Amino acid sequence: MIDGPYFVLVVLGILGTGLVAGVFCGFSTFVMRGLATLPPAQGVAAMNAINVAAVRPAFMAVFTGSAVLSVLIAVVTFVVWPGEGKVELLLGSALYLAGSFGLTLVANVPRNDRLARMTAGAPEAAVYWPAYVREWTFWNHVRTAASAAAALVYVLALT
Repeated sequence: MIDGPYFVLVVLGILGTGLVAGVFCGFSTFVMRGLATLPPAQGVAAMNAINVAAVRPAFMAVFTGSAVLSVLIAVVTFVVWPGEGKVELLLGSALYLAGSFGLTLVANVPRNDRLARMTAGAPEAAVYWPAYVREWTFWNHVRTAASAAAALVYVLALT
């Protein structure tokens, strides 16, 4: 059974990955749908403002902190190699690191950066906006599922 500081580490991992899954779920289920109904200039301006606000300490502490916790959980799992839960702990770490944190860096952030370089009312932005919403939301669905699955398998490791 996982106990002591290792237990606390896993509980923090559950909390962090679950919180990130919730944020991503909100974007997938209603934020992006709402933004998509706006005229392109307004949608682009709103999303650019959201992307600036997202990289503030409140969200970044949870998002990057969960990545750090996932690395720590994986390393401690390799060192301690518990009798139970090791597969779940390693799987949870891999899901969050690759499917949430890594995917953000390779799929969502490049789209955000491209959008940020555009002037909200420019024709180029109006043309890109529908593709941005579709592609960004697709990858966000994947991030949501990966973060939620990471939290779930971390929970399963404690049972």
